[in-house]
Amino acid sequence: MLKKVATDKAPAAIGPYSQGIIVDKMLFASGQIPIDPSTGEITGEDITGQAEQVMKNVGEVLKAAGTEYANVVKTTCFLAEMADFAAFNAVYEKYFTEKPARSCVAVKQLPKDVLCEVEVIAHIE
Repeated sequence: MLKKVATDKAPAAIGPYSQGIIVDKMLFASGQIPIDPSTGEITGEDITGQAEQVMKNVGEVLKAAGTEYANVVKTTCFLAEMADFAAFNAVYEKYFTEKPARSCVAVKQLPKDVLCEVEVIAHIE
């Protein structure tokens, strides 16, 4: 049975999808972009500021699902510019201290022209 995850502490979905889905004891979370859920506006002028907001949003979805960063087993990270890789990693490593499996790619364009997006798969204890 699938259970939808929803929290107002992370941005609402901007399309026909859920913030996350739980199946068995696994969370499959949709990608988070740097939207401040209290204002609906993009936060951060550069990759560092935007990555911080993305990580906060990911954390709120994890919390709503009953899990945390330490239980993330896989991340997929999307960057608008691979030149931002090092600065993005500096923020990323503060949150994902258990070093989950990861893919990180540069893409042509992200929703709302943001600089980064992160999706996660996490175990729920």
